[in-house]
Amino acid sequence: MYQAHQIVTTRAASVLTLNGIRHHYGARATVDGLHLSLAAGAICCLLGPSGCGKTTVLRCIAGFERVREGDIRIDDAVISSPVRHVAPEHRRIGMVFQDYALFPHLDVERNVAFGLRGAADDRERVRQLLDTVGLTAVAQRYPHELSGGQQQRVALARALAPRPRLLLLD
Repeated sequence: MYQAHQIVTTRAASVLTLNGIRHHYGARATVDGLHLSLAAGAICCLLGPSGCGKTTVLRCIAGFERVREGDIRIDDAVISSPVRHVAPEHRRIGMVFQDYALFPHLDVERNVAFGLRGAADDRERVRQLLDTVGLTAVAQRYPHELSGGQQQRVALARALAPRPRLLLLD
């Protein structure tokens, strides 16, 4: 379980702030009083043994889990607290899951484009990202036709496609 740790990555203005967050699954505490401050452009790693709450912290930040106490802020706006919960799709946070969570019925190109709104420049954005992650040649393949590393790069490109202000890698 993540317990009352204070993690400060910089003294610059924070893009992400966790103020004493607590989370429980039933009666079991999974995060207990975590404080974290992360500046734009900074990289932060949560380290700990299996089952200690690292994924739960990321899921709280992304909006897939609710905090019991404390609050989570992005650019000083509260996005999660016991009384306020901004839906994940309104947080502008990209997340790459441990299992990648690719859609098996969509090819690589459509997996990457999934979170986009269908604007005219979306096809160009997908093309640029596929080029960046080195998957242009496999754009028409399906997840089951890719190696694990290729699947991971598809998941990364999909998380980056909508230009999130924060990227979480589990």
